[in-house]
Amino acid sequence: MTRGTVPTSSSSMPTMVFSMLKALEVSDGDRVLEIGTGTGWNAALLSHRLGSGNVVTVEVDASSAAAAQRRLARAGYAPLPIVGDGAAGYAKGAPYDRVIATCSVREIPHAWVEQTRPGGVILAPWGPEYGGEALVRLTVGDDGTASGPFVASSAFMRLRQQRTDRPNSLTYLSGPWPADGKRGTTDLSPDEIGGWLDMFAIGVRVPEAFPLTERYADGSYTLWLHDTAVTSWATADWEPNRTEFEIVQSGPRRLWDDVSAARHWWDKQGRPGFERFGLTVAPDRQTVWLDNPTNPVPVRG
Repeated sequence: MTRGTVPTSSSSMPTMVFSMLKALEVSDGDRVLEIGTGTGWNAALLSHRLGSGNVVTVEVDASSAAAAQRRLARAGYAPLPIVGDGAAGYAKGAPYDRVIATCSVREIPHAWVEQTRPGGVILAPWGPEYGGEALVRLTVGDDGTASGPFVASSAFMRLRQQRTDRPNSLTYLSGPWPADGKRGTTDLSPDEIGGWLDMFAIGVRVPEAFPLTERYADGSYTLWLHDTAVTSWATADWEPNRTEFEIVQSGPRRLWDDVSAARHWWDKQGRPGFERFGLTVAPDRQTVWLDNPTNPVPVRG
C-alpha cells in the first residue's frame, strides 16, 4: 500500500460513538448493517449488545478490515466481516432492522433503503458538497422511501465512493486576474459564512459548489467559491476592519449571489439549527426539508 498524506480512516470520539448508538435505538434481536468497520470498535459494541450473529460490518479497505477482524477476535466478537463497497451495503444479509454509517455521505445510497425493513432505521452522517454535516435518522417506509430529521452535528470522513476531486482555483481562470470575472462589492463578510451550521444551510440551497480559502501573511484571506462542473467561480476578499468586501464572479452561475441569497434565507428562517432540518430519500431524488417534509428547502443554481 502506498503511504499517502491524507488519512482515510480513523477511530471516532467515544462521545460521538455513544451518541450515535443511542440515536440508533437498537432492541434485542435486531439485525444491524454497519458501513465502515474502521478500527472495529463500533462493531464490537454492537456485537456485545446484540450478539455477533446479528451484526454485519462492511469495510472498503482490505487491510483495515483484516486489522479490525483481528482486534474483534481478540475481544471475543465475530460479526460478519465484508470487504467491499459500502455504498452497495450487503444484500445477502438483508433485511436489516438498523443501518449505521460511520462515514459521511452527500447522498444516501438507495441500496441502504432497499436493504432495511419497513419501519427500520438508517443513521448516517450527511452533508452537502459545500460543507457542514449532521447525523440524519431516517425511518424506512412501505413505499421504498425513507425520511427523518437531522439529530446532531457530526464530522466524518466521506464514503470513498462519494469523494470528489476538487480542482485548484487556477483551473477556473481563463487568463490573468481577474480573467473574465466581474468585480463588485458586498456587505456580507466571508467570516459570517464559515461556520459548520452556516455551511450546511448554504450547501443544501447551493448544490454542486464548494469553498476554498487562500490565506495571506497579514491575516487577510480570499474565499474562493467553485462549482463542481468547472464552469463558474467567485471570490470574496476579507480584510480586518472592513465593512465592505470586494467580490469577483465569473461563469453562468453567480456563486457569490447564490451563497449570499442562501445565507439571507437562513437568517429569515431564524437561523434554524440542524434539528429543524430533515431529509427524504426516494429512488430518484433526495430532498432536504425544513420543519416537515412538505416544506422542501428551495435550491439555487
